[in-house]
Amino acid sequence: MTDATRHPQAPLSNSLLGALLPVLQLSPQYVREHLQLGTGNFLPSNLQVNELACGAVAAAALSAADLRQAQTVTVEPAQVSVAFRNDQLQTIDGEHAAVFKSHSGFFQTKDGWVRLHGNYPHHRQRLLDALGLPDACPREQLADTLKQWRAIDVEETVTAARGIAVKVRDTAQWQQSEQAQQAAGVPLLSIDNIAPQTPIPPGSQQGRPRVLDLTRVIAGPVATRTLAYLGCDVLRIDNPAMPELPVQHVDTGADKRSALLDLREPEALHRLHELLSTADVLVTGYRPQALAAFGLDSATLARTYPHLIHATLSAWTFAGPWGERRGFDSIVQAATGIGMLESADGATPGALPAQALDHATGYLLAAGIMRALKWRSEQGGTWRVQAHLLATAHWLLARGIASDKGMALADVSPWQLRQPSPSGIVIQSRPAFAIDSHASFSQVGGLWGSDDPSWRTD
Repeated sequence: MTDATRHPQAPLSNSLLGALLPVLQLSPQYVREHLQLGTGNFLPSNLQVNELACGAVAAAALSAADLRQAQTVTVEPAQVSVAFRNDQLQTIDGEHAAVFKSHSGFFQTKDGWVRLHGNYPHHRQRLLDALGLPDACPREQLADTLKQWRAIDVEETVTAARGIAVKVRDTAQWQQSEQAQQAAGVPLLSIDNIAPQTPIPPGSQQGRPRVLDLTRVIAGPVATRTLAYLGCDVLRIDNPAMPELPVQHVDTGADKRSALLDLREPEALHRLHELLSTADVLVTGYRPQALAAFGLDSATLARTYPHLIHATLSAWTFAGPWGERRGFDSIVQAATGIGMLESADGATPGALPAQALDHATGYLLAAGIMRALKWRSEQGGTWRVQAHLLATAHWLLARGIASDKGMALADVSPWQLRQPSPSGIVIQSRPAFAIDSHASFSQVGGLWGSDDPSWRTD
């Protein structure tokens, strides 16, 4: 037994969870009766990352408990820290994989810093093309080139080329930006019934909910992995021309299946819409304009599939001039001032101890989906759920500097699982929360794109 389990904290002491209860329509009494929340802070940071992480996981855990009529959910900060850092800690056949590729990270410019994201080949290519650099450009050449640019020019030039780069800002600079001001009122999580007259779908209280997953990277896959852990039939669909990073799918693909459909082909698009006709949930993480081309925008989905719960996430919210802009956790951190608050010397930007905006937003989205499933089974309706990395970042910044800076676990192995997989022997985090006695994934993420685009029949 750990110290965390010997001395549980009062569940409602978590400020994020307290703020979410009205949205989730869960009572303080329900929380006290069903949540066991441990103590400790194992996500060392200048900001209140532990509060964010444990609160988001607790919100998902409690939503799961109510949906599944479970007695107890357990959230241990140590387990949460390992789950949030799994991309750093996971091994496959004893080998760690680099979290960021050579063309990702912080780079100095002639007037400051930029943060780039070039993990995916297509983003790397757009970055190099925008800067006029050769395909084989090493990191050192990229760094030398960027020292000749102004940070804002890098941001604007690379973004215009559909690449991913931001000027590193401090919090004051971010708060003065048009994007920050227009997105300031966007909530952490929204769950809306946009057509209350829609009847309860037949059989919605029977069997495992079907979830179509059109997300990639971390936040969306974490949300759908949480649903898969709880027994949903989760089918991830990707474009075969845009492969996922293999280690990332091993990380976030547990208990799911993964199939490929090129939606530019009529037969593939038809198959996707066949899947949607019998799905319970669609989770999307792509920009609205990209989805609209395939009839997957919110308005069209509501008309065509009124039974469907449509859950969406974004980097920058759908408000403001950056509403259609691409973004990742590390990019949002750098743009909003989090990077400078995590600086070790006050001059060189730093980062949170985990990609906490991604993970927390994923658990918030999962919580919203589970509430929508519960409410749809009781009252019908057409439900929309939204969460955003930027809204999560704004909540974290508003909490201010942490008094307890935390300390990383010396030994993470008690919080990990060892399982065989098609990729090799995987050691990775256990689920971030336990529900009754259920505390393990059934299987590690399989090979990306290796399944048929069809629902389970078992």
